[in-house]
Amino acid sequence: MLRIAVPNKGSLSGPASAMLHEAGYQQRKESKELVLVDPENEVEFFYLRPRDIAIYVSSGKLDIGITGRDLLRDSGADAEEILPLGFARSTFRYATKPGTAGGVEDFGGMTVATSYEGIVAQHLADHGIDASVVHLDGAVETAIQLGVAQVIADVVETGTSLRNAGLEVVGEPIMTSEAVVVRRTGADADEPKVRQFLRRLQGVLVARTYVMMDYDCRAEHLERAVALTPGLESPTVSPLHDKGWVAVRAMVPAKEAQRIMDDLYDLGARAILTTAIHACRL
Repeated sequence: MLRIAVPNKGSLSGPASAMLHEAGYQQRKESKELVLVDPENEVEFFYLRPRDIAIYVSSGKLDIGITGRDLLRDSGADAEEILPLGFARSTFRYATKPGTAGGVEDFGGMTVATSYEGIVAQHLADHGIDASVVHLDGAVETAIQLGVAQVIADVVETGTSLRNAGLEVVGEPIMTSEAVVVRRTGADADEPKVRQFLRRLQGVLVARTYVMMDYDCRAEHLERAVALTPGLESPTVSPLHDKGWVAVRAMVPAKEAQRIMDDLYDLGARAILTTAIHACRL
């Protein structure tokens, strides 16, 4: 039975469970459940603190897990990313009071407060900066106001909380993060159950990214229409009863669907429809 770690709370928890449900796996009905067995799929889910998941996976006690790329790197665990999942995206950056520093090259001799000590210490070392790192759990913006540090390093989304604290972002991003599937470094990449699990998640990602588009067009316009809707390999084309017309079906990127429909209509295509894709295998 495949043993999988899933975030039990925070911004990773809900989207991870939703994706697993879309992939056909049972998920817990109450947040108090710590373990759930899905006998039909031969999977056992363990709901753990996101920050601990990479450590559990690296120990070999669990086969794979879902966590954040930032948490994986910060843990220092002997685990590796095998599939990005496209949700819980964030950017990790430095911030300080205006005029304090222009970038990481100015941090020498300063103290940096962060909840991600491993990432920050490594980033400073990579840039040859001799600075102190102090670990704080959350609300690191107040560290500068209270004199604990001159610089903070944290996840930045809109930057509103930083501006409210009188701080500004400095330098280039330390890293970008998102939810990822992780496994123990060097683990068997061909284990059938792991391959099946990854195929299911990849199917969800594709289903979320594409829609199916159907339309009718004149045969003489087919090549131009196909150039707009090439599909993954090639579109399906079928003759219609009305000679000179064909029906076309192809997968197209969801974010471009409206523009493609407009272009097809201008080309003379009609009966243009899009439908959601709930699951797929490529």
